[in-house]
Amino acid sequence: MAETAENLPRLSVPALDEILGKPFKVLDDGFIRVVDYMGTDSAIVQAARVSYGLGTKKISEDRGLIRYLLRHRHTTPFEMCEIKFHVRVPMDCWRQWIRHRTANVNEYSTRYSVAIDAAQRTTPDLWRQQAAENRQGSGGYLDSTLGAELTLKETELQNLSRALYDDRLAKGVAREQARKDLPLSTYTEAYWKCDLHNLLHFVGLRMDSHAQEEIRAYATVLGEEIIKRWCPYTWEAFMDYHFNAEHLSRLEMEVLAAITSGKPDVAVAKAQEFGWLIRDDKGTLKRHRERNEFEAKLVELGLTPPWK
Repeated sequence: MAETAENLPRLSVPALDEILGKPFKVLDDGFIRVVDYMGTDSAIVQAARVSYGLGTKKISEDRGLIRYLLRHRHTTPFEMCEIKFHVRVPMDCWRQWIRHRTANVNEYSTRYSVAIDAAQRTTPDLWRQQAAENRQGSGGYLDSTLGAELTLKETELQNLSRALYDDRLAKGVAREQARKDLPLSTYTEAYWKCDLHNLLHFVGLRMDSHAQEEIRAYATVLGEEIIKRWCPYTWEAFMDYHFNAEHLSRLEMEVLAAITSGKPDVAVAKAQEFGWLIRDDKGTLKRHRERNEFEAKLVELGLTPPWK
């Protein structure tokens, strides 16, 4: 039977409706709240099954079909679901966020309106050190005594920049120019609308342990507090098959097969063939990103690289 307005009611999720418009606090003064949404797990199933034509019987239960789609990377059905957020986020964090171009965005304008009088501040115990291995990441925390000094100077700078901004506005300087010395810690707000497929991609990248801590906080709320309520079957499958899973390349599979079949010499030979085991003049293995990533996967599997 063809679908009509009479037999096709709007899909809704009571668990998501309960939090509609209610902000989840992130960082010290940021938030995420759901403004509106379209579709549910059922919409994904509905979109997938239309491919089989009218009259086709269900090939599986909803949960099983969603897991099949995620497992085999059939992404189009997940694009049938959309969600719109209102977010408040520091500008430096927003720069990373806005790089995900698969969304519709409308940001608070400091050309038309006075900049939000709030800036993200760091407590003395949360100043992070630059990571030794990862040039774009952090690792460990600075001593809280030094942190207290840094926090004090941060507060002084933010207060000074805000006072300067307010003074410019009071003297008639155009808002678009008065704003230029505001720090990147200043909060901005935006409406951000995204389909579920691209939202999962965003969350998968930004919840990762290598992502910056501040945007990880936002991504975690998006995933654990919102997507999990909205499309629980999809979230479960995403965590099982993507976020908490490991991908193995052809090279890694060849080395892993040799290790698990009790042929460590073959595994070493293949690793050498792939250029993973180059040594310096002292015989120490040189850093190799692909090998290091594979070694981390072996640790997850409870295995030891035979070249260690």
